[in-house]
This record gives sequence, structure tokens and C-alpha cells, in this order.
Amino acid sequence: MSTSARWSDLGPRVFSAVVMLVLAALGLWAGGYVFAIGVWITGSLMVWELVRMLAPAARGLPVQLALLSGGALVLAWLLPGLLVLPLLIGAALVGMGQLRHERWRYVGFTAAILLACHAMVMLREVAGLPWILWVICVVIASDVAGYFVGKTLGGRKFWPRISPKKTWSGTIGGWVAAAVIGVIFGFVTGAGPMLAPISVLVAFTGQMGDIAESAIKRHTGVKDSSNLIPGHGGVLDRFDAMLGAALAASLLWGLGLMPGLT
Repeated sequence: MSTSARWSDLGPRVFSAVVMLVLAALGLWAGGYVFAIGVWITGSLMVWELVRMLAPAARGLPVQLALLSGGALVLAWLLPGLLVLPLLIGAALVGMGQLRHERWRYVGFTAAILLACHAMVMLREVAGLPWILWVICVVIASDVAGYFVGKTLGGRKFWPRISPKKTWSGTIGGWVAAAVIGVIFGFVTGAGPMLAPISVLVAFTGQMGDIAESAIKRHTGVKDSSNLIPGHGGVLDRFDAMLGAALAASLLWGLGLMPGLT
């Protein structure tokens, strides 16, 4: 592969990334309903893309299940915390009943999307801005480092049957970048040096989110979840790693294993 071909997608990726970063920064700074609505829309679009992949012939169903999922996220914001888990899983199960095939893939991935989106909103509103920025920076740093290290060094594939472009060099480069972010935010949040290995764990779960979405795409025979984001494919393509990272961070938080955050 020539050098120009290897880096041919860099321009659209950078432009789209800048636009998404600006929108995300505005939402994060505003917080409250502004950030929550952005997350709800993102989650709904991910479900829309998922249904289009799993049931391409089901006209109208992607929109219906996207609206159902978005509505469940809004209700989860309004209802007491004890009702959130059954509400979001219940919404995924209701959608599952509308599909003739791929039901278990749908319910598993949709439940992950909904729980991760709700976790992102709670991290911003309850834990505070530094903690949601930590999760986002861990994912972005590991993704960017993984992309450039993998493109530059190449080498053995991480999981060739599922994600043929992901290399071990890029994966490890992503872990190193996540650890650096952990050290920085360890000082910012007062969590200390233990946030570095936790950041590597969160980065790893983010990479597994990416792998999980790649597995669905290979199973359904599609290259991208959609073409909504130039250079990145679909919303699910761009935020699959954020799903895994948000779920891991919220689980650690809930178990009381996050240093500096109770």
C-alpha cells in the first residue's frame, strides 16, 4: 500500500473529528438538558443504525425503535435511579420483540447503548465535568494513538477475523496514551496515580466496544453502520468505543472502585 493511500482518509477524519469535538465541547460546557439531549439523540441514532444493519428489509422499524430508545432515555433521566435498569433493559426487550431475526444481537447491543448513554449523562451531572472529560479523553487518546501507531508500525493483527485493520502495535499504543491521560487526570481530580491503570482498563473496554461493533458489521456484511459522518462512517462507528468505556467507568463508580469518586 502506498503512503498516499495509507493516509487517504485522514482529511475527512480530521474535519469530522473537529466538528464533533466542537459540538461535544459546547454540550459538555452547558451540561444539563443540552448535554443530555445530545446524548439522547446520539443513542437514538446508534439504535437506528443497528436496526438497519440487523433488519435491512424492515421498513420503518429503524425509526420506530430509535424513537422508543430515545424515549426510554428521557424517562430514565426523569425517574428514580432504581427504575433505570429495568426501564432501559425493558425498552431493549420490547424492541427485540419487533424483530424476526437477530433478536439477541439486537437486545444485547441496544441495552449496552442505552445503559452507556445514561451513564454518560450521569457522569456529567453527578460526578462532574472533570470525570466525563476523563472518559472522553481516554477514548480519544487511545483511538488517535492506536490509529497513528498502527498505521506507522503495522505488524501483527489484534483480532483479524473480527477487525482486520486493528494491530497489536496500535492497541498497545492506545493503552500507553490512556495511561498518560490517567496520570494527568489523576492530578486534576485528586484520584492520584491509580487512575492510570484504571484508564488502561477503561481504554481496553472501549476497544472491546469497537471489536463488538466490528463483529456485528462482519456478521451483517456491511462496511460502515451508516454514512452520516464523513471519514468515520456512522454514529455507531464513531462512538462504539465510548459505549464500552462509559459502561466500565460507571460500573467501577457504582462498585466504589473509582479513586477520588464516591
